[in-house]
Order: sequence, then C-alpha cells, then structure tokens
Amino acid sequence: MAFTGQLAVITGGGSGVGQTWARQLAADGVIVALLDVNTEGMEATASGFETIHTFEVDITDSGAVSAVFSTIETTLGPVDRVVNAAAIMPFGRLVDEDPRVTNKVMSVNYGGLVNVATAALPPMLERGYGDFISFSSMTGIIPGLLMGAYASSKAAVQHYSEILYHENRDSGLRFCCVCPPAVATPLWRQAEATVVPKLPARGETLTPDQVIAEVERCLEGGKPFAFPGKQTKFGVWMRRLLPGLVWKASHEAEGF
Repeated sequence: MAFTGQLAVITGGGSGVGQTWARQLAADGVIVALLDVNTEGMEATASGFETIHTFEVDITDSGAVSAVFSTIETTLGPVDRVVNAAAIMPFGRLVDEDPRVTNKVMSVNYGGLVNVATAALPPMLERGYGDFISFSSMTGIIPGLLMGAYASSKAAVQHYSEILYHENRDSGLRFCCVCPPAVATPLWRQAEATVVPKLPARGETLTPDQVIAEVERCLEGGKPFAFPGKQTKFGVWMRRLLPGLVWKASHEAEGF
C-alpha cells in the first residue's frame, strides 16, 4: 500500500468507495475520520473499528469544513491523507432539470473539494508530507447526453486538481485525481433513480476495490491522474482524437 501515515480523512465515508477505503485503512491500523451528512452510513462504516471517527458535516459549508479539520488536527493528530469521495449524481436533460439541483451538484462535487482543499492542505504543506486524492470521473473527460450537471462538476474537479498538483508539485505531498467509469456503489444507484444514459451503462462497471488499487498505484508512481479500468485510457484518447465520433455514439445510443 502507498500510504504510510497515521491519520486519513475521508469525505463521503458513509457509503461507496469512501466506505470501502475507510474500512481498508482502519483494518491496517490507520486512524480514519469520516466526513458525511449520512450519519447512519458512517455508523455502518465505523462498525467494528474503534479507530474510525465520524463527523457529521456538510462539505458545501466552508466554515464547517474548516472547523472540523481544526478539530481533527487538535483531537486526533496531523492529517496524512485526504480522500475526497463525497458526491451526488442525479442525471437528466439540462433544460428539464431544476436549476437548484444543477447548482447543488456543482456545490457538492466541486465546491466541496475546494472547501476541503483550502482547509486541509495548508498544515499538510507546512509539514511537507501527505496524500491528497480527488474524485473526478470519466464523464469529466467524455461528456455525454443526460449527464450535464454531473459531467460539468467532474470536469471542474479535473481542472482544479491538475492546477493544484502543479502549484504544489515540489511540496513533498502526493496528489492524485482519479477518473473512473461507472462504479458499483450507491452513487450509481442514485443516478438510476433519475435516468440512466445508455452509452455509459454499456461500458464496464468497476468495484470500489479496483478504483482504490489504481489510486494507490497512481500515488506510488507520482502521477497526477489515475484512469482505472480497461476502457478508460482508450476513452481518453477517443475524446482527444475523435470527439465527433464520441458524440455520434452518444446521440445514437440515446436516440436524439
């Protein structure tokens, strides 16, 4: 495992990849602090582990995020790893979607990352050690029909994460922005409750373990981006070289 620190903070730790990662780290003796609004989910994550601590916090509230990181550093110790796994993923046509929903997606998926980064990174940078992991998505690289709000938020995450990496590449910290395809988690089921775009639904679906393993390889290799899955790197090149073909496939899949 790439991580040798003592304390990890995971947003969205009440389900999905965040939950799986928290339990993996705790099983290896790491102290884990979970940040989520899903208190029941965090309790499930922490079940059986005395080293998992839960903090109910809305990551869209910058003041609350700053306060909780201060509390964590004071009561649990210096933060060695931050995993930004919190996200929401409703799908639908942009003009039909309630703008409050569209803006909330950006506020959680991108704004939450900004709030966490500005709260967590200053002391980590001062110490010159730690891992900072962002969660983007293949939809942030390959936008598609019916995924406008989510894809836009994840594209913003990618740009922010890339600039963050380059601004701090000589700091001693390791940065990785992971861009997975569909992952078998409650987040994907959240999308299914709205509408499922046909094109990404036809692609591969990964497990949380597969995504986590690829991030660890990313950190060990010192690369700023991780592209888990057999189809992911191919998709990146398709988007760069043949964007018209990607859109053609999306229109044909959705029928409009």
